[in-house]
Amino acid sequence: MTVTLVHDFPFDPSYGRTLDDLLRIPVPGGPEDFDDFWRAQYRAALEVAPEPEVGRLVEERDGVRVFEVSYASVGGVRVGGWLVLPAEGPAEHGFVIGHGYGGRDAVGPEVPLPLPRSAAILPCVRGMGERTLLPDVPSVSSEHVLHGIASRESYVIGGCVADLWTAASALLELVPELGELADGGPRLGYLGESFGGGLGALALPWDERFAAGQLTVPTFGNHPLRLTLEMTGSGAAVRRHHAAHPEVADVLPYFDAATAATRVRVPTLVAAALFDPSVPPPGQFAVFNGLGDGRELHVLEAGHFEWGGVDAERDRLDGAVRKFFGRVLG
Repeated sequence: MTVTLVHDFPFDPSYGRTLDDLLRIPVPGGPEDFDDFWRAQYRAALEVAPEPEVGRLVEERDGVRVFEVSYASVGGVRVGGWLVLPAEGPAEHGFVIGHGYGGRDAVGPEVPLPLPRSAAILPCVRGMGERTLLPDVPSVSSEHVLHGIASRESYVIGGCVADLWTAASALLELVPELGELADGGPRLGYLGESFGGGLGALALPWDERFAAGQLTVPTFGNHPLRLTLEMTGSGAAVRRHHAAHPEVADVLPYFDAATAATRVRVPTLVAAALFDPSVPPPGQFAVFNGLGDGRELHVLEAGHFEWGGVDAERDRLDGAVRKFFGRVLG
């Protein structure tokens, strides 16, 4: 049953779309060299020796130990974050966990992990959170999302995706048993919400080390449509910038999460919202619509919005995520 949400936004965060409407949102085909561009980005990331360094033990809870960690990524950037290891015994599953815009300053609700006996790396991608602040990259989301946007080679989003790939490299170096658990190499899972969801959609098609993904209210879906929709958050900054610099419409198609989703070949669970003032639902559902076989949908009433049912909805989603990874990775 759909919940009527009371809000004071000067626009409708449901954008007048029903669930049936959202499931028919089209997916941009993308530039002809979309695949070539991203495969080259991935090759460059794989060439980086991650040189991970494990720091102090931060806490022990829920059957895991949490450590500070850092590793090398593309462009000479050293990424900081957290490493989660089982308190006892070897790891049987591995996860890379992205974050929303604004970064993360601690390991929070991502622990406990979706599966027991798991290891995970939780990076703060370049410019985000206290662990990966950089002098030349803004840390405020509305400025970060515009950094280097004049060209596909310089756009910061490409570097952020690379930070996820190099996070996987660092995790596999630190927890080598993860690469020995299955025939054919590692079978990692990816989780990401909002900003991290969009980055995940861009990262998953090219990296065969990931066997499954889970994307919650993913951003960067269907840029041509997003540019026509009023919203809050980082998307509003891109929309304003495009109005003043329409030439960025030639860059954004390379970073469209919905286009990338059409290239994903692993089981992927998308949690998409019917109401979201920061990441318009049409863009979220475009990411889901782009996926092929193995896609699963978990419908949320709202994203990026506090309402009376948010805790219960989060609990239901957590249960769905555990069930999903238990089936595809367990």
